[in-house]
Amino acid sequence: MIRVQNLSKSFGPKVAVNGVSFTVERGEVLGFLGPNGAGKSTTMRMITGFIPPSAGTVRIGEFDMIDQPLQAKRLLGYLPENAPAYTDMTVHSFLNFTAELRGLRGEEKNKAIQRVVEMCFLESVLYQSVETLSKGYRHRTCFAQSIIHDPDVLVLDEPTDGLDPNQKHEVRGLIRRMGEKKAIVFSTHILEEVEAACTRAIIIDRGQIVANGTPAELKQRSDVAGAVTLRVGGVNGSALGQKLSQLSTARKTSVLKDEQTCVTARVFPQPNCRNGELARGIYETAAREGWKIEELHTEEGRLDEVFRSITMPDTLQEDRK
Repeated sequence: MIRVQNLSKSFGPKVAVNGVSFTVERGEVLGFLGPNGAGKSTTMRMITGFIPPSAGTVRIGEFDMIDQPLQAKRLLGYLPENAPAYTDMTVHSFLNFTAELRGLRGEEKNKAIQRVVEMCFLESVLYQSVETLSKGYRHRTCFAQSIIHDPDVLVLDEPTDGLDPNQKHEVRGLIRRMGEKKAIVFSTHILEEVEAACTRAIIIDRGQIVANGTPAELKQRSDVAGAVTLRVGGVNGSALGQKLSQLSTARKTSVLKDEQTCVTARVFPQPNCRNGELARGIYETAAREGWKIEELHTEEGRLDEVFRSITMPDTLQEDRK
């Protein structure tokens, strides 16, 4: 549904996006991640035809965004950054206006408005002017306009910006449900949203894609992925570290906390260690040595660490020192 190939954009001497390529199929929700200034919003504006690329192509469905912009944009719903709207309109009149822009008329238009009002929980503010809305309700109103024509493709720039935790939960659930039938791209700074709503994620840095995979695949790139964290009693930190470091499946052991009653440590696996093999070896060592295991779990990996290791590798290395 979305095919981006060698997309680039320059503003004078500054290259904001440099040779970006990816696809999004129906049934996919793609999270678009990156630090500020990485090129996320610029890429989304080119995908939606808001600004032209300096080079490369964008296809929405069967249509080229440059050569067939009207046909391509009919398939698109777009929530821009900062959720712009006509503030002197009521919520209802704004949605009525955007529905007519999308070619909806009569009963079809009324049903579309009713559908998005219910989906975005706008009943209580339907006849309020947009300028009197809270930031959260204004954002919901602009989200509603992006889906009023039930598009096959959604491009959402920071869709939960300004929402409270409950509203964020609602919007993530809505994106996840719509993503079963649509192709969705949304940018975010909130890594937990990737795990909550995305089937795949791209990390962009300095205008280029530096990672592309499912949330689980990206988490496997974390330094702690596969490590076993344990809390045990009946041993001091030095003795525990020495014993666990002797395991053939262990690459290194770090004592995280050494208290009088228990020790918390993290054991990192060898590269060829099979799933569960390290935890089993630790458990057997604890039983043999008479340690009391109070907690033991295998780490899945952390998206925030992967994000930082890719976009700020020098800083992360300093933190680990």
